[in-house]
Amino acid sequence: MTLRVVFAGTPEFAETALAAIHAAGFEVPLVLTQPDRPAGRGMKLHASPVKQFALAHGLPVAQPPSLKRTGKYPEQAAEALAQLRQAHADVMVVAAYGLLLPQEVLDIPRYGCLNIHASLLPRWRGAAPIHRAIEAGDHETGITIMQMDAGLDTGAMVSVARESIGSDDTTATLHDRLASLGARQIVSALAQLARDGGLPATPQPADGVTYAAKISKDEAVLDWTRSARELVCQIRAFDPFPGATTELHDTTLKVWGAQIVDEPVPRAVAGTVLSVGPQGVVIACGAADAAQAVRVTHWQKPGGKRLSTRDFLQGFSIQPGERLGAARSA
Repeated sequence: MTLRVVFAGTPEFAETALAAIHAAGFEVPLVLTQPDRPAGRGMKLHASPVKQFALAHGLPVAQPPSLKRTGKYPEQAAEALAQLRQAHADVMVVAAYGLLLPQEVLDIPRYGCLNIHASLLPRWRGAAPIHRAIEAGDHETGITIMQMDAGLDTGAMVSVARESIGSDDTTATLHDRLASLGARQIVSALAQLARDGGLPATPQPADGVTYAAKISKDEAVLDWTRSARELVCQIRAFDPFPGATTELHDTTLKVWGAQIVDEPVPRAVAGTVLSVGPQGVVIACGAADAAQAVRVTHWQKPGGKRLSTRDFLQGFSIQPGERLGAARSA
């Protein structure tokens, strides 16, 4: 059986999957992606990575702001729903699309809608599973191919592939591996669907449910009263967006790399600079009765580039005894 696959997705994670589906020879009669957004210094409209790929390969594109007839954009939703029906899809593949799919949409394709979700469901349902897995200090994550239902990432699981999270992984590095893994998993699932005319699916476990809320910029500020482990995980999780921040000399600095200091350190007020060297700036952290520290290895000042501590200190002074950021009260 030859499958007609409608694809819905927006960022690079989704583009990787669309490229794999296209390369595998599946017919793609329609691609849905978010409307163009302003970006960059000039705030010019930019097409999503999925749209750019689709146009480059001659695939039809629709960009409705909503798919809900009862929402803010009923006319655009109705038009998109008509396009979906005219595509005569056997299945829809959804990856980081960014719009909620009402039941009407889920019912249109012959075999429903398959979602490529970047976690081991039911852990980290929601918008930011890669960020939240690293932030929580998880040692493992993966890709779940899910048969979509009306809930938030609650559908039955078609397949699961696991991926280790390294101690130096950031959201950027883990994202790229999971994007490739997801692309391979969905192509395999589609091949099985084309061969067998169906996919076995297992309901998600009732236990272990967590939610990965969307990342907001106000989460970026480092609270030096947190433990060294929590701070390092936060810094890794917020790379590349939104970037962890701290204050020094009335300047907001981004912190792009840090390590837990294993050797003994003196007790000091959280945020106090304990030592400064070319390999990093050692900063006290944790509760008042703990002697913990992190070594910050990469920084960025406003308008500047991401730099190693060695290079950063050539243009920005940090001295032992100074205190970074007013730590938030517990």
